[in-house]
Amino acid sequence: MGFFETILFPFKWVVSWIMWVFHEGFVFLGMDAASGWTWTLSIIGLVIVIRAALIPVFVKQIKAQRGMQSLQPDLRKLQQKYKGKTDQLSRQAMTQEQMALYKKHGTNPFAACLPMLVQMPFFFALFQVLNGISTSNARGEGQGALSHSAIQQFDEATILGAPLSSSLLHGFGDEGHLSVVLLSIVMILAMTASQFITQKQIMSKNMSEEALASPFMRQQKMMLYVLPIVFGVGGINFPIGVLIYWTTTNLWTMGQQFFVIRRMPTPGSPAAKALAERRARKGLPMAPLLGEKKGEAPVEVPAAPKGQRTQPQRKNRKRK
Repeated sequence: MGFFETILFPFKWVVSWIMWVFHEGFVFLGMDAASGWTWTLSIIGLVIVIRAALIPVFVKQIKAQRGMQSLQPDLRKLQQKYKGKTDQLSRQAMTQEQMALYKKHGTNPFAACLPMLVQMPFFFALFQVLNGISTSNARGEGQGALSHSAIQQFDEATILGAPLSSSLLHGFGDEGHLSVVLLSIVMILAMTASQFITQKQIMSKNMSEEALASPFMRQQKMMLYVLPIVFGVGGINFPIGVLIYWTTTNLWTMGQQFFVIRRMPTPGSPAAKALAERRARKGLPMAPLLGEKKGEAPVEVPAAPKGQRTQPQRKNRKRK
């Protein structure tokens, strides 16, 4: 067993055990144990469990992202202060002041990627489990918490005529290869589109103008187009079961971001102004936004101008 497989071994057990629990639950409810739909719902159940457990991490990610946005003005001043200074002492001093800024705002550049980093071991573990289904079935072995009989059921399970353990790259020549190709292409397009839409709605609705003009945001805009391409190209090697997992988790993220943008938008963003307008129309006060510092004024919408009241003019009294 290699180093990478040794690290993923406990994650493979967790992933396969969660799938097995959901599978047995659906079989108890009357679904066919060998049906591809039973295993598909088990994969979706795996997504729900993992993403629900990551909600606290997601909240920390939001706070970290807003902290990164709020420190941009101070960061630009720091860059101007050390502009043109390339000596080692200046660079060391700039790094120390930059770290002090991160500490002051309670954030760091890597916190925004935390949910993705936490998910990756589970994703790779699922990939190894599903990618090794056919091999384990041929050897009469199990995979993690899945017994050989469960592996055999999964290996023979199909959805819309396509085996769940097949991939677009290795689907040619297999039974139902046309279904594998068509379903894989649809799932890859859905996976990349949902990822693109999620990031696009964040940048268009949940970023302040100042944050959009920052160098950090220029990198994010580049990643907006790069990541879907990377996952789209890599998706040709993903088993259909993995594509179902990744598409489902992207849809979860998209719905989660929609809720956050509508109910807990970034201060100063178009979504925050829209929320303030909605609350103003209902006569409700503007609640503090998630990640907003104490003492900061919430986004307010100017009240509609009312008809100007005519002041009564005082008449001069006649002198007696």
